[in-house]
Amino acid sequence: MEKIIHYPSLRTMLMVEKVLKKMDTTISREEIKRRLPKKLMHQTLNLILNYLEEKGMIIDGPKGVLWIYNPSPKLKKAIEKGREI
Repeated sequence: MEKIIHYPSLRTMLMVEKVLKKMDTTISREEIKRRLPKKLMHQTLNLILNYLEEKGMIIDGPKGVLWIYNPSPKLKKAIEKGREI
């Protein structure tokens, strides 16, 4: 495991979230960094993305990062009522 040099601030985390939420398709790490209003270290971005993935807010795959979180109460109820086949 690599040593963490810099932890992100809440402001930085919210900036990354905002970029991801606006996208309707996958986005690369480099494109995320380009769309941010300020520079961001690659390690810091990876730390943020790992956190968001652990919380179930994004999927980080080989084609890029995709925002999947949906706080809709209707969706939550539908998932709870659903059953596995």
